[in-house]
Formats: sequence, structure tokens, C-alpha cells
Amino acid sequence: MNDEFMQALYKIEKEKHLPKDVLLQAIQSALLSAYKKDYGTANNVSVDINANSGDIKVYAAKKVVEDVKNSAVEIDLYKARDIRPDVQLGDIINIEVTPKDFRRIAAKAARDIVLQKIHEVEKDIILDEYSEKEGEILTATVARLDRKNVYLDLGKIEGIMPMNETVPSEIYKVNDRLKVYILEAKKGGKSPNVIVSRSHPGLVKRLFELEIPEIHDGIVDIRAIAREAGHRSKVAVYSKYDKIDPIGSCIGPKGTRIQTIMNELRGERIDIVEWSLMPERFIANALSPAKVLEVILNEKEKSARVIVPKNQLSLAIGKEGQNARLAAKLTGWKIDIKTPDQQEVNETK
Repeated sequence: MNDEFMQALYKIEKEKHLPKDVLLQAIQSALLSAYKKDYGTANNVSVDINANSGDIKVYAAKKVVEDVKNSAVEIDLYKARDIRPDVQLGDIINIEVTPKDFRRIAAKAARDIVLQKIHEVEKDIILDEYSEKEGEILTATVARLDRKNVYLDLGKIEGIMPMNETVPSEIYKVNDRLKVYILEAKKGGKSPNVIVSRSHPGLVKRLFELEIPEIHDGIVDIRAIAREAGHRSKVAVYSKYDKIDPIGSCIGPKGTRIQTIMNELRGERIDIVEWSLMPERFIANALSPAKVLEVILNEKEKSARVIVPKNQLSLAIGKEGQNARLAAKLTGWKIDIKTPDQQEVNETK
């Protein structure tokens, strides 16, 4: 601990934005622990570091007594007065007890704690950077896999994609490049944890913003998304500008825009439907590509009975009920699909 070391601390303070007093406090604590470990003293010991010179001294607080029974915590009145002439019985006086070889202990402890603090600060900086990216998408490279997670190289840090955030139909291999959605950046373990997802609906939203200028510029809005990752998504879009076709904008010339998004999602099917303030119209649109004859609302239960032609029933329901299920998620309404004949029988009852 000398001028050279103190200059190094000043440099760290400037370059790493780590306050010198924080470093010194941490070093002081480390030195105290090191001293107690090596010399086995009582809890009356303190370490003082001169912030200007870097000089280190160890002090033991001792009580001034007439008859010393424990020299670790007590000092004779006459010896105490050699140090401080005005001291009285019962006073507490700090006695320097710095060992001769303490410089060596101090140098090692200081080096270790500085490296540790620098590492902690750098982790916090990275964490703050990725915290600001929550809800965004990044291009990542698959680094490794295990049974619980897929680990991705995000650039400055490794991202973690838990299995429940993967797409069941996707197969990931080391060195695969793919876009991921940043769910959360949080402290944990030896390094910050950045949790990412391929199955979150937000990934679809961000891909639309990335590939479709009208959405990026706010000319077309995404009002709702329903997704069953790896299989199918429904995206409700809207534009307040009469001359803008929101669905056409998303599809793009010859379907190029939507195809780019589907390719990134490895073939996941995407239905683009027009959002409407009128629930009947929105529900009918949400069941696309099926044609709807009528929508009967039950406002109290927020449910809708949808009448479709007989030849459209299976299309409206979808394979294993997927189309109807996604339409219900998209609109927020319970949907019951009937043919005209089924509706007539229901009314007769």
C-alpha cells in the first residue's frame, strides 16, 4: 500500500466509475478479517487506511486499568500515560499493534478485493445495460445446451433460455443464430442472469416492428396478439389512416414481409386480422380464414355465439380447436361456433 497503489485506485475510480472510498472501505474490511485470522485477536481491533498516502495501521482499543488481567483488551495506567499523558482510569485508548509483516498481508488482500469489486461493478454495468433492453429482441448464438436451459451468446454476456421459454417444435444446435426476446435481467450467482424467450408473444410483436416500416413508424398499430408458439399466431392490426391497408402493409409485396417473419419463427403460421372497436366485427375477423355469417353477443358474460356456414365449421374451429382458441385469446371473448342448423335447433329449445 503505497503511492503507486493509491494512484492505481484513482485510475480505477476514473475508468471503472467505482468510488475510491468504496474500494478503501472494502479493503479495510478485508484487512481486518485477515488480521483477525492470522493473529487471533479480540473484537477490539480496527484498521485505519490513510486515503492520501495509503499507509495502514492496526489499532487495538484497550481499557485503562490498574491491574491488567487481559492484555488483549486492557492496558496499565502508566503505560497508557506514556502514549497519552492525560488518560485516566476507565478510559479507552487506541494502541497501535500493526505487525511488521502486515504490508505483505495488506497487499494481497487489497489486490484481491479490488479485483472482486471491479468484477462486481462490471457485472452491474452489464446488468443495467440489459435491464434497459427488457422487452426488446436481440440476435443470439446458441453456445451450449443442457436438459434445463439453452445458453446463448448475447455478445457481452450469456443469456439463458429456460425450456418453458423455448418453442417445442424447434431444435436448437450449437452455433445456431436466432432472434430472442429479452424477458428479464437480474442478479444471480456468479454473473447476471439475462432470461430470454422464443415463445413469448412479444417476440412476434418485435419482429413485426422490425420488418414492417408502417408499424415501426406508428402508422399501423398492433392491438393484440395470441400465440401458440411453433404452431400459429394471430395478430390484430389497425390503422387510423383511411388510405392505409393495415393487413396489406404487414403482408408486404408478394407476401415478402410476413414470409420473413415466418422464416424467423421457423415456419410458424401467422394470421393477420383487422382489429375493430366493434366486438362483433373483431370476433368475425379473428376467426379468419373462416367466413362468418353472424355474431351474437352476450355482454354480461362476455361471450359470443358465432354462426358460420356448415362448410366453414371445421375451418372456423381449426385443428384441435386451435383457430377458435386463438380467436378467443385475441379478442378476450368466449366463442361458441355454430352452423345455422345448429343455431335453429338451439332457438327451438
